[in-house]
Amino acid sequence: MNATPTTACVAPSLLLPRSFMAFDFGTRCVGVAVGNTLTRSATPLQSVNAEGEARFETIARLIAQWQPNALVVGLPRYRDGAPHDNTRRAQRFSRQLGGRFGLPVHEVDERYSTTEAKAAGANDIDAASAAIILEQFFRETGSA
Repeated sequence: MNATPTTACVAPSLLLPRSFMAFDFGTRCVGVAVGNTLTRSATPLQSVNAEGEARFETIARLIAQWQPNALVVGLPRYRDGAPHDNTRRAQRFSRQLGGRFGLPVHEVDERYSTTEAKAAGANDIDAASAAIILEQFFRETGSA
């Protein structure tokens, strides 16, 4: 009997590119970006007003349009890695996203993403920060 190579030991779903939507949480604006595991890159989309329920309506439209497999939220921290009030707010936002949209939510340490976006001369700092957060997620997880 001849043995033929097979990929049966690898789940087909693991071979498909996965898409992600990332968020740079802020108390005034939430930056949004999208990316995928095929290119391991992210594209800034827009900033969303962070106040009130309207932010979730806008996010719902973006999720419907882009259909990500999972979400990524940046967690702000102090330089030494310690959490602060915005860390807790971002974690709450992360839980709200998971509960509202039923998608897996990953959290990433996002220290310096805004500084990096500003240094790059981004037009929309918050959306650019979200893209940086997503690319950091891809690096840290080996593209998830």
